Amino acid sequence: MSNETSQTSPTPDEEPAGKPSYYITTPIYYVNAKPHLGTAYSTIVCDTQARFRRMDGCDVKFLTGLDEHGQKVADSAAQHGMTPQQWVDSMVPDFKDLWRELEISNDDFIRTTQPRHVRSVQHFWEVMRDRGYIYKGRYEGWYCVPEETYFTPTDVRHAEVNRDRPEDQPLCPDCGRPLSRVSEDSWFFRLSAFQQPLLDFYDAHPDFIQPQIRYNEVRSFVEGGLKDLSVTRTSFDWGIPLPFDERHVTYVWFDALINYLTAVGYGDPTDEGAREFARRWPAQTHVVGKDIIRFHCVIWPAMLMAAGLEVPEHVLAHGFLLVRGADGKGEKMSKSRGNAIAPRQVIDLLGVEGYRYYFMTDVVHGADGAISFERMAQVYNSDLANSWGNLVSRALNMAAKYFDGRSPRRATDYAVRESPLSQAADGIYDRYAAAMRAFDYAAGAREAMRLVEAANLYIEQTAPWALAKDPARADDLRFTIWGLLEAIRIAATLLWPIMPSASAEVMRRLGLPDVPGDDLRGACAWGQFEGGEPVTKGEALFPRLDDEAVAKAGE
Repeated sequence: MSNETSQTSPTPDEEPAGKPSYYITTPIYYVNAKPHLGTAYSTIVCDTQARFRRMDGCDVKFLTGLDEHGQKVADSAAQHGMTPQQWVDSMVPDFKDLWRELEISNDDFIRTTQPRHVRSVQHFWEVMRDRGYIYKGRYEGWYCVPEETYFTPTDVRHAEVNRDRPEDQPLCPDCGRPLSRVSEDSWFFRLSAFQQPLLDFYDAHPDFIQPQIRYNEVRSFVEGGLKDLSVTRTSFDWGIPLPFDERHVTYVWFDALINYLTAVGYGDPTDEGAREFARRWPAQTHVVGKDIIRFHCVIWPAMLMAAGLEVPEHVLAHGFLLVRGADGKGEKMSKSRGNAIAPRQVIDLLGVEGYRYYFMTDVVHGADGAISFERMAQVYNSDLANSWGNLVSRALNMAAKYFDGRSPRRATDYAVRESPLSQAADGIYDRYAAAMRAFDYAAGAREAMRLVEAANLYIEQTAPWALAKDPARADDLRFTIWGLLEAIRIAATLLWPIMPSASAEVMRRLGLPDVPGDDLRGACAWGQFEGGEPVTKGEALFPRLDDEAVAKAGE
């Protein structure tokens, strides 16, 4: 296959008319373990951004999925008396069911065993061979089966876990388990050829890797020198075979990274596939954990350069979720320590909406986050039960009580009447959108919560119950309650990407459509709520949590 047959990214004048494309991905998750807090965290980070971008007028492609190849999968399948395909098939429902419960709105779910991915990977191999960036040789060195990772002698020698250990009994620098000595024929990727091109790319795109600490880490690693990579295996056959050397199967990480291309039509010979690839590539954002940034920020861009493809615009590397200990510091979750927290425990305590809100607003995305059930309950009670839920309950209750079950209609002079709520909402879209585009969901949520706090204060200052007793103040009462409901509408709109079901329920109680549009700026403009619709008080959106519930969650 010649270079001319490889697909390339669009030039700006090829961008179709209409909504701009926004392509965002999670890492694809390894099937040998059930989804945990970390995988759920990455997925909700992406989902929140995808929902925001759709509301902000983008044509979104949100991809997630599973990494299903490798020696570890083959070994696990054998241990369970299954074929590898049977084993990976059995794991898929665990992910899909949890994502469905957590309201994940992915547009595609890729599996690396799908025919489309096999086709894409083999096409990539052909392009790499034709462009001269792979060669055949022999690999001899250390390999960690659990981590599916090769390690150089330097990696092994300098790893802290191998201090004072015999050289023939090293442990994995990442997981601490024994390494296996591997000697086999292999195809190699000329990663060493891309040291300077990568450094030049980082210089030209200083925001490619976020946050800055990860950019510095990656750049320092590349400056230290790059060695060619062994990217095939011959000691087992659970992988994608090379189209020109079927005794070799693709190394699991090399295979997995190409999923981002597969999902947007790479290697698809049809016109539809070519159009999709021209429309979607390069991706705007890969969201990954900090433990896999070398794959995504060094190997992956080098692979794309080698294939003549554009590099994604951004890689957002988040930290680890740690458990807050008695000393207030975070420590790694471990079953042996008895401190591991499962997604189900958090859902049972906070509900799905509270789960999403806590992790998107109380964990800084670029740093490790120390979590605890006590802190979860504190955030939930303060922000959701006492502030947001309380406002919705009080305002809708007063609207139903004072206006015969309907919301008051918007006054003709609403735009010129002074209101601290309209002042609080002034410029809110610009502040909110800037925060959300930067994945600063805490700052985005704060914009909504400031409006909520202003509305709660407004209730105390205006005392609608007193206005209701004075017929001469009927117009003031109508303007006050309408303003509260308009503030609630805007706050629910802003909180929608983080808590979609809760916001949809608030809109339903206001008598408004429960599906967001794609003009977020317009939706945030003060005065869009016309009123006059039936309102529903409903049950408490966020019942307050007590100490007993928190203690039970940790059992």
